[in-house]
Amino acid sequence: MTAPSNAFPQPNILDLATFAKAVDYSLMDKLTPDPVGTSDGDDHDSRQVFSGHYVRVKPTSIADAEYVSHSQALFAQLGLADALAHDKGFRQLFSGDLSQAPAPMRRYGWATGYALAIYGTEYTQQCPFRTGNGYGDGRAMSVFEGLFNGQRYEMQLKGGGPTAYCRGGDGRAVLRSSVREFLAQEYMHALGVPSSRSLTLFVSKSETAARPWYSPNSYTADPDIMVSNPVAISTRVASSFLRVGQIELFARRVRKKAHGNARTELKNIVAHLIEREYQSDIDPNLEFNQQIIELAKIFRMRLSKLIAHWLRVGYCQGNFNSDNCHAGGLTLDYGPFGFCEAFDPEFQPWTGGGQHFAFFNQAQAAEANFHMFWLALQTLLAEDKEAIVQLDEVRHGFKIEMQQHCQSMWAAKLGLIEFDTELFTQLVQLMHRTKVDYTIFFRELSHIPQDIGALKKSFYQTTTAALDLQWQHWLEQWLDLLANQKQDLKTIKASMLLTNPKYTWREWLVAPAYEQARQGDYSLIEELKQVFSDPYSEQEQAIEEKYYQLKPKAFFNAGGISHYSCSS
Repeated sequence: MTAPSNAFPQPNILDLATFAKAVDYSLMDKLTPDPVGTSDGDDHDSRQVFSGHYVRVKPTSIADAEYVSHSQALFAQLGLADALAHDKGFRQLFSGDLSQAPAPMRRYGWATGYALAIYGTEYTQQCPFRTGNGYGDGRAMSVFEGLFNGQRYEMQLKGGGPTAYCRGGDGRAVLRSSVREFLAQEYMHALGVPSSRSLTLFVSKSETAARPWYSPNSYTADPDIMVSNPVAISTRVASSFLRVGQIELFARRVRKKAHGNARTELKNIVAHLIEREYQSDIDPNLEFNQQIIELAKIFRMRLSKLIAHWLRVGYCQGNFNSDNCHAGGLTLDYGPFGFCEAFDPEFQPWTGGGQHFAFFNQAQAAEANFHMFWLALQTLLAEDKEAIVQLDEVRHGFKIEMQQHCQSMWAAKLGLIEFDTELFTQLVQLMHRTKVDYTIFFRELSHIPQDIGALKKSFYQTTTAALDLQWQHWLEQWLDLLANQKQDLKTIKASMLLTNPKYTWREWLVAPAYEQARQGDYSLIEELKQVFSDPYSEQEQAIEEKYYQLKPKAFFNAGGISHYSCSS
């Protein structure tokens, strides 16, 4: 796995007026707005939305906005000059004030509704009306969609105030969660994992919001105090923000005969999904029902690859519902996420998530989301029996495809051409029993040691002589398999070093960054951004000493570090 290329041409967008000319509102222009929504986006009260693909909404700007950070890598990719991040009009726009947005931009954005399914079970309880008609983007709204260097990007404010889907909330995001999402998206991109991206992060110098969180040195499972935190707006960027839950919402309306245009709205959003996320993979000349079959096949492949990536880098989504499952195969919604340190197949950082969303259960969660996607497409194909049979075949093949991608990934992490079930099973048992650090273990293994001495750098506990013998026996079995491959060890090592990152997300090292940011010190955010931008490379000694180490005992079971609520 190689990190994304950072080689981009010189920026050609130097000011906000030029930036605005890149706008191209395909979603708002091609899909249907809520027919009872306002035309100017002054629509912030929680209400039921019965039809339409989106609700126009104006973001609510944060007061006294101050620049925190921006992604130089994404700016370069889009052709934006770094100086633009400090431009007054640009700051105004991406801190939630569209009142001065230059033409041809519109001075409102849009929020979307979606359905919720947890492990294949439909829910409406999270909707304040218990109907599902009030569930959607409560504090996230897209404000820009456009073309940069021939690629389409959508820009969405997180924490931009309440929408019609706010469910009684304040529509804000606090600095803590905003820093986490800002850093995590760019880190995942640098790891080579498909993900939404981070554009900018602005914080209010005067506006705060109270959230439940953990008191210092707390070891409670749930937050035990209310904390006042500065509010912030981060801008996340993706090819689209279309989710399985959105497709599911329109299918539910068809099945319930919610209104006369329900089937048309379902067909249109599926067609829009194909155009936005699968244009280069699906022949537009195919009959539409056949395009749907291709959509299911390709999404199955992308979703399976995505989960394999998550397992490869130690990422746990924590709350992988259908509404958090991107319909194009990206990682999306960095709320209750975490990265595995002391290896545990049942690692789950979110206190509200349950073991069904644990680290090694993510393939099953993905299958449940794919099942809801399949049901939605099945609804659209109801009159085409032949297409239904084809779609069912795609559904039945999910487990096999997921297994193939995950096994290929595990083989790559171990430098093997083929997956060895027995060797892998033994390894997982030893890793769990020894409590190895997931990232350090595989990174040290990538150097192909001849004895377990080097691997002990990743062990969280002292091993017995008997356990050492078991480790040495496993290592010798692994070395024998490597020796029997056609590739030389130097080539295998190089490949493993590009598969197994050296630097991972460690919450106990990230938390000080958002705590310092509360005091107006953003230097640690910049340091982390730099470390995370090159996670596979050897970095300077001071960085290695600080970021390539085991989790201190004091942080095990610590509230806000080892586990946390979804409070943001």
